[in-house]
Amino acid sequence: MRLTLDEYAKRYNLSKEMLRAKIKANKLNYIVEKGETFIILPDPRNEAKTDKRSAMPTQTNKPRITVATLIELYKRENRFLKEKIKQLEAKIDKLIDDKERMLKEERERIEQVYAAKDEQLKNILELISIQLRQEHPTALETKNESELHTIASTPPMRVELKEYLKSLDLDPATRKAIKKRFLSVKGSDIRVQEQNGKIFLDFGKYDYSDLLTL
Repeated sequence: MRLTLDEYAKRYNLSKEMLRAKIKANKLNYIVEKGETFIILPDPRNEAKTDKRSAMPTQTNKPRITVATLIELYKRENRFLKEKIKQLEAKIDKLIDDKERMLKEERERIEQVYAAKDEQLKNILELISIQLRQEHPTALETKNESELHTIASTPPMRVELKEYLKSLDLDPATRKAIKKRFLSVKGSDIRVQEQNGKIFLDFGKYDYSDLLTL
């Protein structure tokens, strides 16, 4: 079936300008005979057949999930969950090990602190004992030879100034004045030794009577 341009424009209510634009854009099937352009239209009967075929529902082959497929999916999910559980257990074990290591290090540090305090206390007590012997020489004369040998072989005693001053029966002002005196000669007096910000006295090597006497 073919229509002239006027027939086609009238049938489909189109202007000639729009019709020419469609022809120029090759949106219409047309022929030219003897200088006249005709629009070719498909046979309505063929269109009806085509519409019927297109209206018929198409059957699509949807993939069917089998029991074997479901089992494989469950197995894969199970393996994934087991791996996650294993990773979490490894992290928990690492956290427990780290905590135990930190507790062990803290315990060792505390034991070292108490051991150092015990050593300082022992040195202070030995120093007080020696001073008492020096203040009471008559008591020293009554010692037998074995006791004198023990005193003579006493190793050098090193004690912290602050702890030593606390052991003496001195008022706070006196302790402060003595500590200030030691600080004033720190660096210039070899007897005054500093370690980790603390001043230590070595009574086995030096005499501090001039610095301790007010």
